[in-house]
Formats: sequence, C-alpha cells, structure tokens
Amino acid sequence: MNPTTSCKDKNVYELAQERIAYIFSQFEEIYLSFSGGKDSGVMLNLVLDYMRANNIQRKISVLYIDVEASYGRTTDFIRDMFLNNLDLIRPYWVCLPLTTDNAVSMYEPYWVFWDSSQKDRWVREMPSYDFVINEENNPFDFYRKNMTFEEFVRFFGDWHVQYHGSSRVASLLGLRSDESFNRYYALSREDKNMYKDKIYSTKVSQMTYNFYPIYDWKVEDIWTYNGKFNKPYNSVYDMFYKAGVPLSKMRICEPYGSEQRAGLYLFKVLEPGTWLKLVDRVSGANFGNIYCNTKATGTRSAELPPGHTWRSYCKFLLKTLPDETRKIYVTKFIKFIRYWNRVGSPVNDEDILRLDPEVTVNTYTYSKRGKGDKYIVKFRAIPDVLPGLDNKTDFLSWRRLCMTILKNDIICTSLSFSITKRQIVKQRELIEKYRQKL
Repeated sequence: MNPTTSCKDKNVYELAQERIAYIFSQFEEIYLSFSGGKDSGVMLNLVLDYMRANNIQRKISVLYIDVEASYGRTTDFIRDMFLNNLDLIRPYWVCLPLTTDNAVSMYEPYWVFWDSSQKDRWVREMPSYDFVINEENNPFDFYRKNMTFEEFVRFFGDWHVQYHGSSRVASLLGLRSDESFNRYYALSREDKNMYKDKIYSTKVSQMTYNFYPIYDWKVEDIWTYNGKFNKPYNSVYDMFYKAGVPLSKMRICEPYGSEQRAGLYLFKVLEPGTWLKLVDRVSGANFGNIYCNTKATGTRSAELPPGHTWRSYCKFLLKTLPDETRKIYVTKFIKFIRYWNRVGSPVNDEDILRLDPEVTVNTYTYSKRGKGDKYIVKFRAIPDVLPGLDNKTDFLSWRRLCMTILKNDIICTSLSFSITKRQIVKQRELIEKYRQKL
C-alpha cells in the first residue's frame, strides 16, 4: 500500500485500521452505507476483519439503498456479502420508492425507483430476501412516499439511534478524497463540525456522525488491498477493465444522474438485457447513451456559436426550453446571481490572482475578511467568461450558466443547489400535463 502523506511511518491500511478501532471504542451503535462499489466494499471488508480479529460480539447495521437500475453483478455481490456475514451484520436492503434526478431528459428530470405504478417496467424484479425492506414491510416512521434519496439518508441515522435504543450512532462511509473535487472539499474542509477534532469525521446531527476511515486512500490502494488479502469484490469491475475503462472512471451508481450518465453505454456492452430495460425505464436514456460524452450535453468543452456572447447564448438556450422547465432554471439562476451580488463567497488567493484587475471596479469587488482570512468576492455584474475559473464551483459567469443548461442539470447541482420537494411536485404536474396532451 502507498504511504500516506499524513504519517510517514504508517501506510493508509494501518491508519484505516486505527481509525476503525477508534470508532468502535467510541460508539456502541455503528452502521455502514454500502453501495456494492469498490470503496464501500473495501470499507465493509475492513470492518468485518476488525470485528473478527477482535472477537466483537455486537453487530453493525449495513444500509444498502437499492436504486433498481443497477448491474446484476452488483446485486449478486451485495447478496453474497449479506448472506455470508449475517453473524456480524444487520442488513437493511431498502427497496422503497425514492426520487432522484434523471439528467438524460429535459421532460422527465426526475424518476422514482421501485415506483409501484411502473412495476411492469422495473429494471429488475423486487428481491425477496428476508432483510429486504419495501412498501409492504416498511419500519421507517420518517419515510414519505417518493421522498428524495438524500432525504432518506439524512433521516436514517437518527432513526437508527432511536430504533436501537442508543444515544448516538457512527455512520461509516467508503468515501475517498481523490475520487472528486467535491469529495476532497467535503472531507478536508476545516470549518466543518467534527467528532473530537477527527478530520475524517463530520457531524450530521446531534445523534449521527459520519466517518470516512479510507478518505486518504488512492484508487490503487483499493485494488492492492483486494488483491493482497484476497477479498471479495463486485465482479463488474473486471468487466469494466476488459472494456478498457480506466480505474479512476469506474462507477456503479444508478445510471441516469448528471455524472453517472457518462457510463450509460457500458450497460449496453456489459449487460445487454439490463440495457434494454434501462432504455424503457426513463425518458431520454438512449439519448444519454448516444450524446452524454459530446458537446450536446456539455460534458466536453462547448464552443460559443458565431455571433453570440455567452450572455446571448444563455438567453437563447432558455428560450428553447419548455415553459415550466425554463421557469425552474430562471428561478435558480436569479437566486445564484443574487447570492454573488449581495453575499459573495470566500475565494482562494491563487484564484483571486487570476481575476482581471482591469474589470474589477465594474464587475466584481473583493475584500480580505471572513473565516480563514480569505477574500470575499462579490459580483456587481455577470462576466461573460472567466478563463480558467468557469469550471470551478466558486465563480459566476454567463458561460457557466450556459453549461448548466447544456448538461441538462435542472437541479442546478453545478451551481451548488440540491433537489427540492417543490421541484419534484411541479415536475410531476408537468409530466402529467404532457401525458394528457398525447
């Protein structure tokens, strides 16, 4: 295993073991979020090894939220991990209808997995193991029909505390800081609430703390661990490798999200039967398969059409959208612009140096204040483009707004928004409106 930068005398495997031991010493109740992916698979195997090596008698809970549209090899791996370790775990295989985004369609930007009204179009049959939770045996008093994936995860921790009669719970996640910039920022920021100043922790509520014992692992460490200790893992990664997918690009998340849609075509290659059902399941799936890696969806650097500024191009794109969809974008854009105009945001010194000083007075201002003595930038006007900075989540420009539309990011996650209940309701009304017109 590669040495970690945080301690030159120990590698990341040894540090992860120390972190797991510390968590078990501090918390009676622990649950692990499991997706069947490479990172959460390693996380679960590390914990099981620790429990067996130290003769831990109590069980941990393992939460798997089944998104319905997944590889058959993924569910096979999860089934085996659950059935082979029932002596140490309490499995929660959740197959409840939950809402998530569909970034491959402008007309159906959300979809509900395990939606009973779409049962004849489900990608997979409902699993029938004793530990599967669905609408017929749901124990979660916080659950509301079609609530969002994110809401469910947020409430599960506190429910777990109350249900199992504890005062607090540790939630273990197999997140790594080098997986994406957003993960690096979330895991490394110093202004977050932590558990006893542990950088690999985040306070979620008064009763729930997230822990990331492998946050400093590289993708090579994941596979070194699996190979060195002969650990079981999701065999779909073998298929990814044979298909020529780089280690850093291997993902098994549900396929319709704004980031995950780039891997839609792999379903067609690796599991053709699953692919046929995926195409039928949500609007726009085949469009996403064909165009997700092209300029059509903004995943490659889009070029400005002749005769346009980024401002005029943004307004043109808005005019091409359905009325209700356009209203959603405009509302989010206005909020985003007002935030930069009235509140501003802290910006790193190196990024400040990249701003053009000749347009500072008319476009943006900045002052040295705020947490960490960072510059706070406020925009007086919207710059057309900020070379080198447009792709960062810290800046506002007309080009960045254009990219949000081209990516079909109706939730505007690239502008730091999240899905809202009101959006879901409005979009369902819109979908029903169009159905009635057909």
